[in-house]
Amino acid sequence: MNPSTPHTARRPLEGLRVVEFTHMVMGPTCGLVLADLGAEVIKVEPIEGDRTRHLLGAGAGFFPMFNRGKKSIAIDLHQPEGAAVARRLAASADVVAENFKPGTMKKYGLDYAALSQVNERLIYVSLKGFLPGPYEHRTALDEVVQMMGGLAYMTGRPGDPLRAGTSVNDIMGGMFGAIGALGALVQRGITGKGQEVQSALFENNVFLVGQHMLQYAITGQPAAPMPERISAWAVYDVFTVKDGEQIFLAAVSDAQWRTFCDALGFGDLRDRPEYATNNERVRQRPTLLPVLRERLATRSAAELAALFERAGLPFAPIRKPEELFDDEHLQATGGLADITLTDGARAGQTTQTTLLPFTLAGERLGVGAQPPRMGADTAAVLAEIGYAASEIEALRAGHAVA
Repeated sequence: MNPSTPHTARRPLEGLRVVEFTHMVMGPTCGLVLADLGAEVIKVEPIEGDRTRHLLGAGAGFFPMFNRGKKSIAIDLHQPEGAAVARRLAASADVVAENFKPGTMKKYGLDYAALSQVNERLIYVSLKGFLPGPYEHRTALDEVVQMMGGLAYMTGRPGDPLRAGTSVNDIMGGMFGAIGALGALVQRGITGKGQEVQSALFENNVFLVGQHMLQYAITGQPAAPMPERISAWAVYDVFTVKDGEQIFLAAVSDAQWRTFCDALGFGDLRDRPEYATNNERVRQRPTLLPVLRERLATRSAAELAALFERAGLPFAPIRKPEELFDDEHLQATGGLADITLTDGARAGQTTQTTLLPFTLAGERLGVGAQPPRMGADTAAVLAEIGYAASEIEALRAGHAVA
């Protein structure tokens, strides 16, 4: 199957309607997952368009990445007529998703309490910075929760907290929202009733660092930041090799250590009793690693990669994100799919995007639809929920929709 074309087999969520009042990354990720699984996802944008359509720098890829496969309708919720349109649209949904500040949706009659009175089967996914509690009033960002939730501490050097290199909490928080929605859909099939699902950045971040919390609980020793960590494995590092290239090499079991030494001709190290077991090698890392670095410095990264691949040992070249467009595995397996950009100087041009990282019935899901132009589906969606052509034109004329 060509992943750039719609998935030919029936997707599991076909026939499900999702209306999302979302922006930035967390909320749109939730809708993206549901859209790729086959749901009709209608993205409600402000009439000036989602802000991520025109972000610069690190935000430039947000809109096409997290909003493919969706329809777009533009509504001015600040106008009573626009809010009424939004409520009517939400009443037609199986799932409503939103990621605005607490209390925002209630102002427009779009909160779960109001909408569930109209449709008791509604599943309402609320994606926030914090679950209800002492912090829920705070404004959260991915970086905020990384700093307060221990992830930045674990990623950076001691005294130099560093956020992770991608929007890990936004993306995973959206994924957990989608997982919650799927669970609620199963429950609705049993009870006939919907429910509210809540997912939050801070709690997602705490889940990510939970392994380090349990490390402390078990050992009594605080987890060290990753650059200073006590590794669980003796050989599990980036090595600088010939011509200044870098490569990650690992040997995480005693069998792999013996294979490592045999493949590299390090029989003298293999036979030393102080290196016989992994835990002994971990204790000897301060002396073992300098020896390995010196010996490996004369080998090229390509030579080591070929050697490790033949031996079945873990290795990785150090790649930049832009280099993944040419990755032979992604190209061969359909891990990238064509999309057409909708905004900015390159609008109309084709590029590739990443797909959900799993298969169904042995196939990648592919791109169900292209990222939408702002308001491209307004007229069609309004007509579907019962607005006459004259009513739609009046709403457009009053700038309640676009």
